[in-house]
Order: sequence, then structure tokens, then C-alpha cells
Amino acid sequence: MQISIKKIFAGAAVFLLTQISFAQEKTDLLYSNRVSVLAGLIQPILLKGGNIEITYFSKRMSFDYSHGFLLNMSGGTITGDAKTQHLAYHLPYSTGFGIGYRFSSYFDVRIESKIHSWEVYYDGETQNKSNLIKAYKTYSLGLGAYYRYMPFHKKDNWLQGITTSTSLRWWPNIASSLTDNKFTYYNKFTNKEETLKASNIGIAGSQFLMNVSVGYTFGGKKESVKEE
Repeated sequence: MQISIKKIFAGAAVFLLTQISFAQEKTDLLYSNRVSVLAGLIQPILLKGGNIEITYFSKRMSFDYSHGFLLNMSGGTITGDAKTQHLAYHLPYSTGFGIGYRFSSYFDVRIESKIHSWEVYYDGETQNKSNLIKAYKTYSLGLGAYYRYMPFHKKDNWLQGITTSTSLRWWPNIASSLTDNKFTYYNKFTNKEETLKASNIGIAGSQFLMNVSVGYTFGGKKESVKEE
């Protein structure tokens, strides 16, 4: 599996570099050389935390920094072995960078590297140092597809910058701070030794995430022109 992941991202990197080499032959895109600041909605609604994303868009590329903080998974957001073992997760942070290629003024695809900090507790208990079962980190390398929508893009005032972004991301783990990507502990609910694998950051323990973000793009749109 690790070999196939490496091949996928090597191919994606080659594709992006190839596209860059042809960029000068194409027209400029709207909102080039602009910065967007966005806040995710899934994090406060479902995970009781927050997320902020800052993205710079050049003529053909996108460069982003994303930081999630104080995220919580418990009850209905816990699945699999963690649910059976009556566990909950707290993530102090989930952070990282992305670099992508803009296929249009509003759609781009990015390669993203992230670090996720996990703390494991029993579900329903106070999350403090004395109740901590295990703390560890996972490292993911994935792809993200982003579509921005500017509902007031035809306006000639400050409303033009209001931005929404819908994203679909695939973030497989490539490593963790755990030995063999798992740990064993004595569970007081099952009354036996339990083993838990390093968790994925995605929906229901998967490698996939969806989100909708809202925010603002600073600077007006630049009309498309043919580059010399």
C-alpha cells in the first residue's frame, strides 16, 4: 500500500510541474495574486473546535496553510474499535501545508502534508493529564480538491470578496509516532488488554474528509487577459 501511495503522489507532482511549464501559454485566471482567509464549518458544528485556512493564489498555483484546533471526537463521531472500547479523541491541533494547481478561476487540486496530534481518553471522562490513556501523532500526505464560490462576484464593492469553499480531501496516514502504528493498554470497561491502531483523520475513521468553509478573498478579480 505504501508503494502505491508513493507512486500516486510522484505522478501528481510530475503532473503539477508539467502544468506549470505550460502556464505562460494560457490566459490569466480571475482572482490571481490574491489571498483568501477561510474558516471551516464542520469543525465547530461537529467537532466542537475550529479551523482556519489561509491560501495564496498565483496565476496558476495555490499555496495554503491550514490549522485545525481543539477538535473532539466522541459519541456518534467515534466508530470501530475505539467505539467498542468506549474511547474519545481530542486533537489539540491538526495542521499543515498544501500546494496545488488551478484548473480554473474557482477550482484547484492540491497535494497536502499534515500533522495530527491525538489524545485518547475514555468517553465521558474529564480530559486531563490524569485521565489520558495515550498521546501520539500521525502524519498524512494526501490530495484535496477545492471549489470556491463567490456569490457576489459581479459586485463592484466589498461584497465581491465574500467566499465559500467546498472541499473533498483524501488524507492517508504515511507514518505515526506509535511503534508499528498501534498501542496496547488495559481497558477498564472491557477488563482486558486492548490494542488500538493509529487513527485516520477522516469521516468515521476513514481517509476521506468533506468540508465547507466561509471567508473572504482580499482584492478584486482581475479580468482574464492573454499573456505575452
